[in-house]
Amino acid sequence: MTGTAAIAPSTRYHRRMQPRRDLAPLLRSALVILAPMAGVTDAPFRAICKRMGAGLTYTEMVSAKGLHYNPGAAAARALLSFAPEEVPVAIQLFGADPQMMAEQAARLYERYAGRIAFLDVNMGCPVAKVVRKGEGCALMRDPERAATVVRAIAERVDAPVTAKFRAGWSADEVNAVEFALALEEAGACALAVHGRTREQFYSGRADWCVIVAVKSAVRVPVIGSGDVFSADDAKRMLEQTGVDAVMIARGAQGNPWIFAQARALIERGERLPKPSWLERIDVAREHAEALVAFAGERAFTRMRKHVAWYVHEMPGAARFRELVNHARSHAELVALLDEYRAWIAEKS
Repeated sequence: MTGTAAIAPSTRYHRRMQPRRDLAPLLRSALVILAPMAGVTDAPFRAICKRMGAGLTYTEMVSAKGLHYNPGAAAARALLSFAPEEVPVAIQLFGADPQMMAEQAARLYERYAGRIAFLDVNMGCPVAKVVRKGEGCALMRDPERAATVVRAIAERVDAPVTAKFRAGWSADEVNAVEFALALEEAGACALAVHGRTREQFYSGRADWCVIVAVKSAVRVPVIGSGDVFSADDAKRMLEQTGVDAVMIARGAQGNPWIFAQARALIERGERLPKPSWLERIDVAREHAEALVAFAGERAFTRMRKHVAWYVHEMPGAARFRELVNHARSHAELVALLDEYRAWIAEKS
């Protein structure tokens, strides 16, 4: 297990970071949160999820290095775009250079002041091209650097700083509790914990016991993440872990209704009906139109995976997905959705 003994307490933190921003009211009110997912949770999808009950959304993770060297890039502008109804939104940065992270966080705060809930640091991304640079989940193997990143941002920016991380690097390196304590001491105002290790990626089961341990160890609010695929899962996570809010990732893919369902079950004990097949197709069509309006005609290719998620387990879904994957334009994709809707309506 990786420890944090090498991390010296920061007296500067205790002088400059108090009082700590209390994010508990915001997170408990948000209750069910859309997780940041690269290549999935762009602005159009986040807007749909927000409308359907997500209490808080995060931008996709944004590279501090990319912002530093190419701040005007179209890709960066797209990642940092959000709809008015998302406000306040969390902005997630990734990187491992404390000074660069602090500089970019300060610029983002200056630009988006009044519209962001907090600045989040990604310390959980398991993707090889990220971790080989010492970023994302690689920071869990270097807790001293991770704490330095959080402290640098907290001392530079007048906004709450949070972090999202995993149970650890591997089954032999589960250090979430020590890691959480180091980040809390460095100035983190809230922590999001995914119950899998980097080694697991998204396979196997998320260990909610790790989330319980983190929640018991720290004083700041904790968001739980991992294996929330239904309203019942969300309710069970709250009850079993004591977290302040639940984060939903893959459970929201093609299923933005999960947020309203979870909120109704948790707050009122009410079970909302599942969306009809026609409603699912209608929202998929709305999503496709919004995505192309947001990102241009070529974005229709990104919509293919979303369509596959929306129609999962519907009649004729396998054949329909095959047709969608061969669509050559947005117009063709929308026409396929309309044809599929008519066919489903006849069967209903």
